[in-house]
Amino acid sequence: MCDHEELVRRNAALQEEVEQLKHAVVSHAVVDQAIGVVVAYGRLRPDCAWDVLREVSQHTNTKLREVAEHLVQWPRCGWLPPEIHRALTASLAGTRKRMVRRETRP
Repeated sequence: MCDHEELVRRNAALQEEVEQLKHAVVSHAVVDQAIGVVVAYGRLRPDCAWDVLREVSQHTNTKLREVAEHLVQWPRCGWLPPEIHRALTASLAGTRKRMVRRETRP
């Protein structure tokens, strides 16, 4: 009987792990899509777009996945929450300034 109970517990733990992994895969896909939106909108390289996405998340105190979801929906619905839009605009401006400084260094 102990073996059966242990198998039930183990099965439940594995099912929970599978659900967490599924969620992680979906989150990763949404973040990758959001990076693409930032690349297109900001005309940045993907590594810079990742930094912008992270910065927007930190400056708005919003989970990265939530920021990514808003950015992915933005082209379709034409609306971003104002705080995310402000943070995105500020982050893009800062990123562009840093890129210009790097390009003009001898």
